[in-house]
Amino acid sequence: MKCGIVGLPNVGKSTLFNSLSNAKAQSANFPFCTIEPNVGVITVPDERLNRLVEICNPKSTVPATVEIVDIAGLVKGASKGEGLGNKFLANIRETDAILHVLRCFDDENITHVDTTVDPVRDKEIIDLELQLKDLETIENRLAKTQKAAQTGGDKTAKMQVGVLQAYKEALLQGKSARTVSFETADERKFARELFLLTNKPVLYVCNVDDDAAVDGNSYVEAVRKAIEGEGAGMMIISAKTESEIAELDTWEERKEFLEAIGLEESGVSRLIRAAYALLDLRTYFTAGPDEVRAWTYLNGTKAPQAAGIIHTDFEKGFIRAEVIKYDDYVTLGSETAVKEAGKMAVEGKEYVVQDGDIMHFRFNV
Repeated sequence: MKCGIVGLPNVGKSTLFNSLSNAKAQSANFPFCTIEPNVGVITVPDERLNRLVEICNPKSTVPATVEIVDIAGLVKGASKGEGLGNKFLANIRETDAILHVLRCFDDENITHVDTTVDPVRDKEIIDLELQLKDLETIENRLAKTQKAAQTGGDKTAKMQVGVLQAYKEALLQGKSARTVSFETADERKFARELFLLTNKPVLYVCNVDDDAAVDGNSYVEAVRKAIEGEGAGMMIISAKTESEIAELDTWEERKEFLEAIGLEESGVSRLIRAAYALLDLRTYFTAGPDEVRAWTYLNGTKAPQAAGIIHTDFEKGFIRAEVIKYDDYVTLGSETAVKEAGKMAVEGKEYVVQDGDIMHFRFNV
């Protein structure tokens, strides 16, 4: 999974990125500080993995990971190539989801490109640039597809014209592509293949000061109201606080710090979980004395496709899946005990993998 962090210059993107990963993006009080996208790979926090490691005592542990890309600050005119717009938009296109950081704090020492703090206006600036780029994509495709629909009587082309026109109408109204839904599988498939920027799942990250890290502030409430009906997520985080937490060496120190400011867990942990939920992702595990590993899959995935995440041969030659529920594994304390209790299920090709399943695949190629 790859998430791109976007936002106007000086909203706290690079500070947040530094908190998220070990990579240290340059953080400075001027636009275009980040030009080449910084990339960091971070582990997904999951207490279930830690518990399985305690039980199995494996030689190696492999958590699920998320790739975070810190994309430079967009500006007005990016869709037309202003600033470094074309490059930024290309970087966004390569991501699975967008983490849109909005400045929801006052600080006279940190300049704002539009002089005043207004997160809803900032959101609309970037939304507009992404929408304009998508409109350009749609209009170019529509001109070609309409010809095929008219001259050849192509049913597929007619369906595609309908999808393109629905998107065009929404974009002209200032709405993002993700607000448009389609009825048939063919329409949805074609819509996905357009790779529209505003069709990507978005999590609005309201960057607040320390005092508002728990309950938010008036800026956050304005954002909450502005995104109603948009089909996007929202969370509150203090990038400054997160950067201070990231500097602490031990888990105990971090826990004490969080308790002191009234938080149960770090914003970074909440952010990664929110990104997972945004993309409808889940986790299954493989566990044994050699390795305990977390595997990421899309909710609704069946056993053979889940096996294919480990290796394509597992899917091609899939025979069956041996499945243990996480709670049973933890309660009984070992795979042997689970088998003896008759708690291991043998599942076939139609089994839909459940979050937390501990799986062993049988295959033959």
